[in-house]
Formats: sequence, C-alpha cells, structure tokens
Amino acid sequence: MSSHISNVRPAPDQVLVDIADYVCDYEIQSAEAYDTARNCLIDTLGCGLEALSYPACTKLLGPIVPGTVVPNGAKVPGTQFQLDPVKAAFDIGAMVRWLDFNDTWLAAEWGHPSDNLGGILAIADYLSRSRIAEGKTPLTMKDVLSAMIKAHEIQGVLALENSFNRVGLDHVILVKVASTAVVTWMLGGSREEIVNALSHAWLDGQSLRTYRHSPNTGPRKSWAAGDATSRAVRLALMALKGEIGYPSVLTAKTWGFYDVSFKGNAFKFQRPYGSYVMEQILFKISFPAEFHSQTAVECAFQLHAQAGARLDTLEKIARIDKIVITTHESAIRIIDKKGPLHNPADRDHCIQYMTAIGLLRGTLTAADYEDDIAADPRIDALRDKIECVENPQYSKDYHDPEKRSIANAMQIFFKDGTQSDKVAVEYPIGHRRRRAEGIPELVKKFKVNLARRFPAKQQNAILAVCLDQHKLEALPVNEFVDLMVI
Repeated sequence: MSSHISNVRPAPDQVLVDIADYVCDYEIQSAEAYDTARNCLIDTLGCGLEALSYPACTKLLGPIVPGTVVPNGAKVPGTQFQLDPVKAAFDIGAMVRWLDFNDTWLAAEWGHPSDNLGGILAIADYLSRSRIAEGKTPLTMKDVLSAMIKAHEIQGVLALENSFNRVGLDHVILVKVASTAVVTWMLGGSREEIVNALSHAWLDGQSLRTYRHSPNTGPRKSWAAGDATSRAVRLALMALKGEIGYPSVLTAKTWGFYDVSFKGNAFKFQRPYGSYVMEQILFKISFPAEFHSQTAVECAFQLHAQAGARLDTLEKIARIDKIVITTHESAIRIIDKKGPLHNPADRDHCIQYMTAIGLLRGTLTAADYEDDIAADPRIDALRDKIECVENPQYSKDYHDPEKRSIANAMQIFFKDGTQSDKVAVEYPIGHRRRRAEGIPELVKKFKVNLARRFPAKQQNAILAVCLDQHKLEALPVNEFVDLMVI
C-alpha cells in the first residue's frame, strides 16, 4: 500500500526566515563596517574600471538590443550605457569580477562578496532615478553601503561552514542568494516577499564549477557572478509582482536542495548574521591573483629581490633543484596546477604560474596573464620546479575565526646544495590585521584605476566624495553614479 505525501504547505525553511529577518530588522551599528564598506565600494568600482580596458569584457556589456536606452534606467560606471536594472546588474557584476581583483572571503566556501554590488548599485540607481521622476526622494549612498554590509554578511556567514565546491557547485550560488535577499528588501519587499524570492534563488539549477578547473578553465568564471547578481534582480522583481514562493525548497524530502544538491546534509552555521564579514573582508590590493596565492606571491616578490639574479635565464633555472611552496589545503585543492595553461583564466588560478611571474619580475599585473607574457619559456621552466606541500597548521589557521590567515612560505633549493631563505607570509596586505598598511595602498590602486578612464577634473570630483565618509553617505545614488559616466 503506497504512503501518501502530505499536501499541507509547510512553514518556510528556517534558513530563509533567518535571512529575511536579518535583512528586514538588523540595525547596523558598526562604524568599522561602514568605513570598510566605503573602501570596498571604491575598490570594487576601480576593479570594474580596469576591466574596461579588456575587449573580452567589454564585448559582453551594453543593452541586449543595441542602441537601447532605458528611461530612468541604471547607468553602468565608466560607460555611457543606461540599461534596465537586470542587464545593468550583469554588466557591473561582470566588470567587477573580470580581473579577479575585487575582495575575497575564504572559509569552507570562498567567494567575492563585492560581486553583489552589481545588483545593489543597479537597483539603487534605478530606484533613485524613478523616484526623482515621480517627485520623490532618491536613495543615498548610505543605503548602498548598508545593502553591501548585509549582502557580504549573508554570503559570508553561509560560507563559513558550508562547502558548495565539495559538491561541485560554484560559489556564485551565494552571490545569487545574498543579492536576492538584499535587492528584494531595497525594492520595498515584505518579509514574505523576501522569503519567496529567496526560495526561487535556491530552486534555480546552480552553476557547476566546471569552468574553474582543468581542463575546462575559461572566461565564464569572470562573468558568472554578474550572471548571478543579475538573476537575483530578476527574481526580486518577480517576487514583488506576487510570484509565490516554495517554502520547503531546502528541506523537502527527495526534491529539496539538501537532498538533490547537498548530499542530504543541512546547512551549518557558526555565528548569527551581523556585520562580521564586512569587518573581516580580504582586499586584493597589490596584484590580481586568486586569493589562496596572495601570500605566496608576496613571498615570490621577496625572493626575487634576494635571488632573482640566480633565475633570470633558462640556463640558471636549470641549476634549480626545486622550489617548495608550503601552503594550506585549500590552495592545493584549487590552484596547484601542472601541465598546459590555455588562457588568462587558467593562469590566474595556477599558484605555480603566479609565483613564477613574481620570482622573475618582482611584480604581477593583469597583463601578465595574457598570451604574449605566457609565451616566455622561463615561466614554464620555473613552474616545473615548483611543488606544493601542505602545512597542517596553515590549514588550521585558515579556518580559525580569530585568525583567518592565508599563509604561504617559499624556498628555493639549488643543485649545488645552496638554498634561499625560507620566506613566509601569514597574512596578506589586504587582511584586517594589515588595514593600516593596506588602505593607503587601496586608495592608490583606486586612483590608478580612475586615471584609466576619466580626465583629471572628473577624477578629483570622484575622489572628493569617495574619500569622505560623511559626504559619500549623504550623496544621492544617482548623483554618485553620474560622477562615473563618461
């Protein structure tokens, strides 16, 4: 005799309710979180401006129907596009992520919470322009910073104990979830509408990590987060029109996310939602490299200064026995690569490639991942000498909520029996523990990126706002975005 499944509609899953309650009710009190969010905003937009120098990125931008301009639409910084907020979210998100240079969160799952700025800024600009057209008050940039803090928190707290990569799913699922919650809230959605929209975010078929791993690594990883935050805007707009939700999307037996996509496991949580993630966020400041390798590249720079003269030709590289990178488990699992590298997306996720460039040049830029640089035979000769070994303490400290280190060490061993110093760096310059050192460099990075796109007068106007917390927070969103239109 068959058993019947109850058709009584259940209460919403607690995970959905907790996110909706946080978005609706949590009052951000942390001055550090707002200051960090301002720095995150300028760094994120700067990364997008740099990406506009790359045709592979710009070919994806602009209206789906060429020449379309949307009245009261969202403008895309650094361009002349004014688009519907769904496409604007994609464009901003793709720009931001293109060069793998925006902020990072590392835990059981990793990711880049500033990817959510695509949906947040697009909706904030669209709402502001629409409100002004109706004679209403626009949103301010403090609203944007608040939304950023909450999106960072949702993505980061979900990532602390839950590894999506271990079940083959890409971390942009958390961009979609965080953006959906925050954007629905920004649009004036009720608690119920936020829960409904979130259920759709989990219902979607999620991105596989195929495009991040050999032998399939490719440029989709540079626009996947833009796609996720754009999808979030679409789901939020649908929920606001009354589209129903699916309350047990996570827990439903057989058909829910846990059973279908998470090996039957429920999510685990280390801490409640607050402002922890924004306060702890990791900035990529000095060079664009997958974050598990940031300290390894810093080590390579130091060894370049110490031993660069002993490895600047193929003949000298042949005299190296081995180069050992002592690292943490996540780096070995994600970016320890041997064999051919086929494109920039492949190279910027290979610890051997990134550190080889550092050893040879003492620098690392986005241009170093391009084909012309990769053709230098010394790079692969050095890559062949590099081996990665795990330090269990490094792996432990990586997950320690009080440390959150991303440690690497490097040492060169020569065939004549000599060796370099063993250079170790525990915290990268973008870490919270190095804020006093890092933020001035972050501002320098922003100034360089502004200069790529805007004349001096416009650069100065943008800086005058962006470097003043109170002035930025009070500025209407549309006026801020207009500062960055060419």
